[in-house]
Amino acid sequence: MPHGALARALERVADPALAPQGGAGPRLGAHAGPIPSHLQALLPKDPVPAAVLLALLEGDDPGILLTVRAAHLRKHAGQISFPGGRIERDDADAAQAALREAQEEIGLQPDAVQLIGCLPDQIVLTGFRITPVVGRVIGPFTPQPDPGEVSAVFTLPLSQLLDGRNHQTYRRDVGGTEVEMRDIRYGAHRIWGATAGILLTFREYLLVD
Repeated sequence: MPHGALARALERVADPALAPQGGAGPRLGAHAGPIPSHLQALLPKDPVPAAVLLALLEGDDPGILLTVRAAHLRKHAGQISFPGGRIERDDADAAQAALREAQEEIGLQPDAVQLIGCLPDQIVLTGFRITPVVGRVIGPFTPQPDPGEVSAVFTLPLSQLLDGRNHQTYRRDVGGTEVEMRDIRYGAHRIWGATAGILLTFREYLLVD
């Protein structure tokens, strides 16, 4: 993809006033677009704050670091996700939480990340409000996954995220209302839920002229 498009997208991340149509309001998982008014009543009333790191690897073929959650985990085993987790009491903010989790899960040191800004929060019906923190990985990086949490780390090329042929649209019943959702396919990986939602939101930032 053109590097100018990525640079402009990161400018929009850094300045919420430049966000694409739909603005910086929260999103609902892999629902396509801002949360419709008729779904507002389904949202958790007191969601747990969480944060993830959307870590960009730049170069000739820029991409985003993603993890495969370990198969033995009690929740979300084998799913594709970003490094991240709950915002703990000792975390100063979402960015610090995301950097801490990335260090714990894949060995990415906080000083190896240039923070850019945040995408709109993602609301998860299971009770979380996730802040996606965007940052550039500075220099070469070799993942060191924690086997207790992560079974693999891979890079999703931005070119594959932008290619609409890799997206699958489907409808899901949410509280008695059919809602349009989207998955992303990359090789053998199926990316869905909040992870897909965050990626598709970042795609919006990449596509704005």
